[in-house]
Amino acid sequence: MMIVLAWLHILSAVTWIGGSLFLSAVLVPVLKDEPFAAQRGTLFKAIAGRFRMMVWASVGLLFATGVPLLSRRVDSLLAPSGWPAVLKAKLVLVIVLIGMTALHDFWIGPKVGRWMRASQESRTPFESGMIRLAPWVARLGLGLALAVLLLAAALVRL
Repeated sequence: MMIVLAWLHILSAVTWIGGSLFLSAVLVPVLKDEPFAAQRGTLFKAIAGRFRMMVWASVGLLFATGVPLLSRRVDSLLAPSGWPAVLKAKLVLVIVLIGMTALHDFWIGPKVGRWMRASQESRTPFESGMIRLAPWVARLGLGLALAVLLLAAALVRL
């Protein structure tokens, strides 16, 4: 049973991280090319919306599998002081990553999408700044996800 839980946990992480890498390294650069300029916003919104559903399903599955996996790894779920430092660091980064992902998916992304559809002249300096900041929030989230993956690899070696 633990093998299946570990497999589902890894599969969920791979889905989230792999999809994020695909979006940033493949999709976004391709959509910047001239043949896609007219449909860029529509295509990205449709693809990102579908991916968002996969991300949150993965987050749910990561939590559902992570708790029983954690309970097998530590003496007590209620005594984190006895947990390995790598595990604590991983869980802190996971919490930050989920918070950033929620902020990006449910606040920044929708607002930036609306602001992008408005004319540049009608945007406030704050809106223009947020449009420039949004991709960096997503990139930072990807960096955090990769750090969580690194800590997970370190954790299995303990």
